[in-house]
Amino acid sequence: MRTTRLPTLSLVVSLLLLSACAVPRPPEKADAPMPPTWSNPLPASTAPLPHGGSLPTLGQWWEQLHDPLLVDLIFAAESVSPTVASAGARIAEARATRVAAGAALIPNLNGQLAASRGNSPTSGFTGTSTSGTTGLSTSLPILTTGQAGLQSSWEIDLFGGLRANRDASQARLAGADARWHDARVSVAAETANTYLDERACRRQLVVSTSDAQSRAETARLTDLSMRAGFTAPADAALARASAAEASGRLTQQRAQCALLEQALVSLTGIEAPVLRARLEAAPIDVALPAVQAVHSVPAEALAQRPDVYAAELGVAAASADAGAALAQRFPRLTLQGSIATVQVRTGGFRETFDTWTIGPLALNLPIFDGGTLAANEAAAKVRYDEAVALYRASVRQAVREVEEALINLRSTDERAEDADTAVNNYQASFDATQARFGTGLASLFDLESARRTLFASQTSRVSLQRERAEAWVALYRAMGGGWTRPESIATTAPAAAPSSP
Repeated sequence: MRTTRLPTLSLVVSLLLLSACAVPRPPEKADAPMPPTWSNPLPASTAPLPHGGSLPTLGQWWEQLHDPLLVDLIFAAESVSPTVASAGARIAEARATRVAAGAALIPNLNGQLAASRGNSPTSGFTGTSTSGTTGLSTSLPILTTGQAGLQSSWEIDLFGGLRANRDASQARLAGADARWHDARVSVAAETANTYLDERACRRQLVVSTSDAQSRAETARLTDLSMRAGFTAPADAALARASAAEASGRLTQQRAQCALLEQALVSLTGIEAPVLRARLEAAPIDVALPAVQAVHSVPAEALAQRPDVYAAELGVAAASADAGAALAQRFPRLTLQGSIATVQVRTGGFRETFDTWTIGPLALNLPIFDGGTLAANEAAAKVRYDEAVALYRASVRQAVREVEEALINLRSTDERAEDADTAVNNYQASFDATQARFGTGLASLFDLESARRTLFASQTSRVSLQRERAEAWVALYRAMGGGWTRPESIATTAPAAAPSSP
């Protein structure tokens, strides 16, 4: 069948030119209020931000601790994390969706093979049989038909609806990639916090062990003195109670350290005996590196956070979805065509011939649908507004997290010297009281009071060290964990696989 007409071809060309037009979309980028400077910057004389605002240095954040065990734990946790694995699956899903959306813009082509064999009755003529009766003729001979061909169809994107779907899927793919990086940063921060908590727990265990041993020794000496008649039974009972209290705290502290160890086993997938051996071999004192003042302004700092970037891409995707929903309210044009080779055989007859068609060229005009398309468009605009609100909320939350990390770092840095001074002086006071107690110049009550004060100051210093470590990790998390936007990769590092945390 051959049905080519000049007006039809002219119409196709005209519609192709019209396909360059597209329906309007909401803005792909939304403004988010952001302070021009940090409201709680660290003084230049103190140390924050190990990276000094340098993006590439963030990638080597953990190496600054010179603790190979922590680096190994982070990589192990990322390799077994279901959060990271789920984020990776979302990337694969988004990539497949992007491919499908892009394929909708080009013609599709399908191959077809068909064969049939049979006959059918016909009313060819009416005659007289040898018996003298009349009736219908016999059926036709067996007919064999074979066909091989190609069929194509194409929806011409007149108003940009298909392009909008493609752009939305591309934005979601980039957003999924950013969320994968954010998942890695989160897992690294969680692992580091748990590890540093375990180190702090062991430091507190040393304090509790020393305190329990000291109290047990005092109880033993007091009991001997009581038996010799030099100490009242009430004082001996007080010493035994104090020793028992310290022993209970020591048992509780061991349990807390064991729980943190099990948390690391769960996070990293490393067998408990292997991890325990490595933890016992590693030093319990983790020296945090000195940090420099944060020189980057909030806009620059937050630009390197993958979660904020993903929220920004969510706005772009919602914008494209709104454009696609609007395009559905306009006419849709489709064009079909086919070519085929047909072979027919019957009896001794065989014939092969080619066929081709262009068309139909169909224009679908939505006239009445009960408000479905308008409702879909309204829903898409609402989802866009929601994406804008979520993006602005993520920016505000990011600013808050950085500010909180800076406040905590400054606070712990200012309190560190006071905590050390308190411990040193309480230790000197306790040593003097213990010496006086040994010569009978101080009572057991004085000794226990000095001991409790020393223990409280030592515990406070360990808690302060733990708080500072948590603030340091929080700053790593708040500053994006070493991730860089795709636009800045060419200027900061060669294009390659994602960098380590």
